[in-house]
Amino acid sequence: MRRFYEEMNNDRKNEIAEELFSSDHEMHDPQVPGGPGPAGMTAAIAAYQDGVDGHWTIEEMFSAGDRVVVRWTGTGTHVGEMNGIPPTGNKIRVDAISIHRLADGKIAETWQVWDTLGFLQQLGAVPAS
Repeated sequence: MRRFYEEMNNDRKNEIAEELFSSDHEMHDPQVPGGPGPAGMTAAIAAYQDGVDGHWTIEEMFSAGDRVVVRWTGTGTHVGEMNGIPPTGNKIRVDAISIHRLADGKIAETWQVWDTLGFLQQLGAVPAS
């Protein structure tokens, strides 16, 4: 799991996605469009690597059975188009929780929730309250 956050996401080694994700991996997060499998995860992660020069910090990680729960913080600077929003140079920080299901040594399914409203407010797309 650390390889996903540290090597793939932060070190930009998207080529390891096939080692980490099953061919039929499913991402359950309506805010993060992507397709199935390693290519879908690569596309989803690349959007944040490129759009906000994203960095993922693992705050907590624990497991039970075939599940691994990761509470993480995403930070960066809005340097590229994100969801149709042109770059603003704004700093961003979001909190998130992901639950990953493992099968045969790979990540087979992911459920994720994160502060999407806060993200859009930080980008200036939604007024802050």
